[in-house]
Amino acid sequence: MSAGVARLEEVGQAVRNGGATVKLDRMIPFLIVAVASGCAHGTTLTSVDEKALRAEALPAAIRVPSGGSLLARFHAVGAQVYTCIASASGAPAWTLKAPAAKLFDAKDNQVGTHGEGPNWTSNDGSSVHGRKIAQADAPQSDSIPWLLLQATTHVGNGVFSKVEYIQRVNTIQGKAPVSGCDAANFGAEVRADYSADYYFYGGAK
Repeated sequence: MSAGVARLEEVGQAVRNGGATVKLDRMIPFLIVAVASGCAHGTTLTSVDEKALRAEALPAAIRVPSGGSLLARFHAVGAQVYTCIASASGAPAWTLKAPAAKLFDAKDNQVGTHGEGPNWTSNDGSSVHGRKIAQADAPQSDSIPWLLLQATTHVGNGVFSKVEYIQRVNTIQGKAPVSGCDAANFGAEVRADYSADYYFYGGAK
């Protein structure tokens, strides 16, 4: 599915994300919302399930702390890169090395990348690194988990410069293979295609 397929018109509802509240006056459906000023700029997104957009439907574990406000939301398409290395038990196992994805805006233009760190980098020169603090199973059993991450470092001034929390939701596929990692393939890499939506928040306490 290409970016920009989903269209959600006239949602007109308040979305409560734990303590983070965002007013959605019109969603088509990629939003960059300025909560403090009450203005919303519509953008477009791929693979959006209307129910998944409602914060109350999010697992409690990945809700943003009180006071958070939505700064941006981008759709990612790419791969999860896995390496066949020794697990904690010593046996070979597919282990996540890094994501390798492109970030898209409302008009299907690439506006940034998502890579090792994990890191999100915008074409405006800003970037943010994060660390995972919580996760929840995706609704689809063949998809990677939904995550809540906390920003650790920032670079530049731009869309990512004030991000404090990141959510990964609406994931599609991306899991490691169930086989193929053994002594004969030690050190091998595989790419598991995936897509996801990333929400970026500031202002949380």
